[in-house]
Amino acid sequence: SLPTIRYILEQGASLILMSHLGRPKGKVVEKLRMDVVAGRLEKLLGKKVLKLDECVGSEVKKKAKEMKPDEVMLLENTRFYKGETDNEPQFARKLASLADVFVNDAFGTAHRAHASTVGVARFLPSAAGFLMAMELEVLGGILANPQAPFVAILGGAKVSDKIGVLLNLLDKCEDILIGGGMAYTFLKAKGFPVGKSLLEEEKISEAKNIIDKAFEKKCRILLPLDHLVAKEAKKG
Repeated sequence: SLPTIRYILEQGASLILMSHLGRPKGKVVEKLRMDVVAGRLEKLLGKKVLKLDECVGSEVKKKAKEMKPDEVMLLENTRFYKGETDNEPQFARKLASLADVFVNDAFGTAHRAHASTVGVARFLPSAAGFLMAMELEVLGGILANPQAPFVAILGGAKVSDKIGVLLNLLDKCEDILIGGGMAYTFLKAKGFPVGKSLLEEEKISEAKNIIDKAFEKKCRILLPLDHLVAKEAKKG
């Protein structure tokens, strides 16, 4: 996102950055504070980055109003607030009140309906950053004119995050390889025992529906064959 950040500053704007680190689940976790990010960003930009210890509140609003052109401010980890992952309108509105325009350059989290992405965009004029625009352009070109054989590889923990993507790919792919935690929901849908593996019980019927549609469209859904069975997940 550095090209987007630099461009915004070159236009004479002041810049407020917000992001997340890890999965603190709505609580303050000291080792997941954004200080290390601010330090690295200062080196990359060659300028001071004001790091705050909160995302919202009177002090944050005061600092935002005091900003001058070409200044950079980084908010604290947005996931320290439950309202972030719950996409609470009140939290999103507070974030939006700090700025005049919202620029989203986080393609990797674009599928998540969080307050700092989807929520803020409801309350401010919004635009895509250079990285987001490039990713969408490349992806759009691939999906519009796929060259056979076209194979997609999907992973992640939740089927619920990928249902729309999967349904869209069925018409375009010869094969779809599914890995990660979401594979176990599909394995369960096919009748395989999955033990205590990560599973979305409420999405099994949708997984079955995707498998059936894939068969109709002659698109193979390929799932992991080899698995490691253990009593607990630990290194070594």
